[in-house]
Amino acid sequence: MTLQGHKRLEAELRNLKSVERPAVIQAIAEARAHGDLSENAEYHAAKEKQGFIEARINELESALSRAEVFDPTAMSGGTIRFGATVVLADVDTDEESTFQIVGGEEADIDQGRISNTSPIARAMMGKAEGDVVDVVTPRGGKSYEVVEVRWV
Repeated sequence: MTLQGHKRLEAELRNLKSVERPAVIQAIAEARAHGDLSENAEYHAAKEKQGFIEARINELESALSRAEVFDPTAMSGGTIRFGATVVLADVDTDEESTFQIVGGEEADIDQGRISNTSPIARAMMGKAEGDVVDVVTPRGGKSYEVVEVRWV
């Protein structure tokens, strides 16, 4: 896991424990005050939300306890490895995309962070600037040229 990803997950865990958990406990208490719990939709919704929060807390605590933290800014070189930020150009359209290769827990395609187990990340590993990356996806094959490898 990258250092930035570790910090993001720690912040999410803190928020869940100090903000979300107390809020849902309060919502459950308020719903209980309304009486009959068997037909109390607010109570059932709050209990369901509590279940999701507790599950996510357990998930985060487990991931953080097992994490090997890696600081990509301490790395250098032009070969793509875990933590690298890579600029790729689609061979057919010349459209550029930027991705950082991260662990599965911190992957977020909308933020440009892809899992090291994704097809495109696996295809990029070991490549360098100027190399062509051929990716096989469920939608078919695609080719990209590695434009830049950064360590940020």
